[in-house]
Amino acid sequence: MKKIRKAVFPVGGLGTRFLPATKAIPKEMLPVVDRPLIQYAVDEAREAGIEQMIFVTGRGKSAIEDHFDISFELENLLTSRGKSLDAIEDTRFRPGEVIYVRQQDPIGLGHAVWCARHVIGDEPFAIFLPDELMVGAPGCMAQMVAAYEKVGGNLVCGYEVPPPETSKYGIITPGRVDGQLVEVTGLVEKPVQGSAPSNLMIPGRYILQPEVMAVLETQARGAGNEIQLTDAMAQMIGKQAFHAWAFDGQRFDCGDKAGFITANIALALARDDVGPTVAAFLKARRLG
Repeated sequence: MKKIRKAVFPVGGLGTRFLPATKAIPKEMLPVVDRPLIQYAVDEAREAGIEQMIFVTGRGKSAIEDHFDISFELENLLTSRGKSLDAIEDTRFRPGEVIYVRQQDPIGLGHAVWCARHVIGDEPFAIFLPDELMVGAPGCMAQMVAAYEKVGGNLVCGYEVPPPETSKYGIITPGRVDGQLVEVTGLVEKPVQGSAPSNLMIPGRYILQPEVMAVLETQARGAGNEIQLTDAMAQMIGKQAFHAWAFDGQRFDCGDKAGFITANIALALARDDVGPTVAAFLKARRLG
């Protein structure tokens, strides 16, 4: 079984739900407290032992490249003033650890993943959707990698949502259940309300075998007139082992305004430096 060394981050989307904030700033650079969303995803990948980050970008996404580059002016300024570089230490990569691929036409998650095919080669790989902020100890992908090393094949994260919300997501048809490991017997993208096979959705974390690239090569457009990764994965069920890992941590949909605000509040409350002030504010508002 090959180790999961590579991860794909599809970051070419336009972030239209956050306009005008995302007119000039990539949505992946929106901060939760003081770290951009993309940084949380990269930190999660590093914790899971992933060595190479592949960013599938689009026009107007250069801020992501700058974030993970060396900033000579900033570092010289901090050093000259006797200040620590610890705050930006996790934004550094060694040469060869990060690769940028351009998605010229944003026509779906499946297409974005396919754009990274030459970098992936014949290795299994992880996928992170950065606007899905997953909080757990250990992290979501670290848990998934541990499960993958036992069962192999393809593995997606599963997360329970209320039945009325299933029409918004890719939904798993479950088979045999072994603790948090769930056999996947089918997948459906954004099922019609009331027709979902379960309430277990896929919250933007995947470990896939490289054969999915060949499926995406000829994948027809699906829901939303986009090339859907869920449709390609569904074709691999029955040909390769396919499981879901039922994540029991916290999930914040930061592609949604309410979810983004909730994430900021939740993560701020968990910190010693800003938590007491935020808690006091919330308490005062409740009393008011």
